[in-house]
Amino acid sequence: MSKFVRLFALSLLLILTNNSQAQQLTSFTDLMDALKAGKKVGAVMQYVKFKMISDNEEQDKVPDAIGGMDLSTWEYFAPNAVKNKEAFVVFSETKLIQNPKGDGFVYNYVKLRIEASTKVKVTARYVDPRTFEVKMDENFFGYINDGKNEGGLTLYIK
Repeated sequence: MSKFVRLFALSLLLILTNNSQAQQLTSFTDLMDALKAGKKVGAVMQYVKFKMISDNEEQDKVPDAIGGMDLSTWEYFAPNAVKNKEAFVVFSETKLIQNPKGDGFVYNYVKLRIEASTKVKVTARYVDPRTFEVKMDENFFGYINDGKNEGGLTLYIK
């Protein structure tokens, strides 16, 4: 193989590798710019980095668990749109999963609310698919990971 072909192949490989790396979004503005531009955005939640509220009480022990989701369907609310002081965006997703806390299957419902101040609320519920009875209801409170803090929510362009 000639030097030119090898150099071309190496350059192409570097370009493809560089383009496939995810770009972290470190602010609410970055997130909204990406969403408005139609970019595919993903989220990773490291729950141990959040404050957890379960059964209306703050929990001392937060599970060392990680979750992720695509932020494909979203709604943005400007300040005062729904009696809110600051802008926020919300996402949710529901998947049928095998219940890790018991027998059978449950709907795993996850909702993210991200505020302009970078505050994050993650709601996680397990719902019985036949009766719609809530089997688990937990809320996690934290911040967007800006690359410098210990925020539990990492956002990225896919």
